[in-house]
Amino acid sequence: MNKRKWIKYAGVAVFAVASLAVPSPFADARETVRERIRERMAERMGADTGSKVPGSETLAYGDDALQRFDVWRAKGTKSPAPLVIFVHGGGWKRGSKDNATGRFKAEHYPAAGYAFASIDYRLVPAATVEQQAADVASAVRALIDRAGTLGIDRRRIALMGHSAGAHLVALVGTDERYLRGAGLSFSDIAGVLPIDGAAYDVPAQMKDGPPIMQATYKQAFGTDPARQKTLSPAMHAGAPNAPQFLLLYVQRPDGVRQAKALGSALEAGGSRVEHGSFPGEGLQGHAEINRRLGDPSYAPTTAVDAWLKRLFAR
Repeated sequence: MNKRKWIKYAGVAVFAVASLAVPSPFADARETVRERIRERMAERMGADTGSKVPGSETLAYGDDALQRFDVWRAKGTKSPAPLVIFVHGGGWKRGSKDNATGRFKAEHYPAAGYAFASIDYRLVPAATVEQQAADVASAVRALIDRAGTLGIDRRRIALMGHSAGAHLVALVGTDERYLRGAGLSFSDIAGVLPIDGAAYDVPAQMKDGPPIMQATYKQAFGTDPARQKTLSPAMHAGAPNAPQFLLLYVQRPDGVRQAKALGSALEAGGSRVEHGSFPGEGLQGHAEINRRLGDPSYAPTTAVDAWLKRLFAR
């Protein structure tokens, strides 16, 4: 290599190294935008940025890396304990058991004498909503299969979910094919607790729901009206269903409207339905009811505690 070519090569190399080593203003701007997006996503999901509550066991219910759950054993009891299973939200395409469970649930429910599990599931677009509902049912199956070693009463299980997770638990609690696919039935679920969901009637939500969510709904549910109806818990609410529901919601107009319509359909189908309507508006209220549930000073916690006590009474 002659001297002129070497100098040119060296100059390019030094520039490349410098570009990698010293972030440019554009890189700083990109990172700022990414951080803002992460913060907004965390707010929407009710994410908690603190460390995970200690004392859990992480177990698999399938071969995919996202087919996992964390489970905490009940405290202060030697007999098999009721189980509360939580399904996180995140628009069907994001979120995890590690960032969208909330900080209080894994402490509060075991202290109240319940086992508590929080599950991950495969996400859109790599998976379909149908596969996500099947994942919820498969996680229930795996927990039941381990009931003896985990100290769980397999006949006293409640499904709880927030946002997209509220839709998934409501779907599993109304369309029995998902449980049947896992070798279960509605008799294996004592009750279902959807938290501030708003896609119980998918076609109605895609017609009247917030414009900001329409791209998310379209990605999850597609454009086929028949599929949208099939993925709507309200369309399956005629008997049979899971026997009991507690529908929690804040004062988001679409969430209130959808929860009340689902409740009426479930009651017509023979399920026992209770409602918990609490203060809170917009994304902030939507996030707070998930993030603070399990906080003893928070009113929805008291309502859920009372419902679980009735649900699990022998």
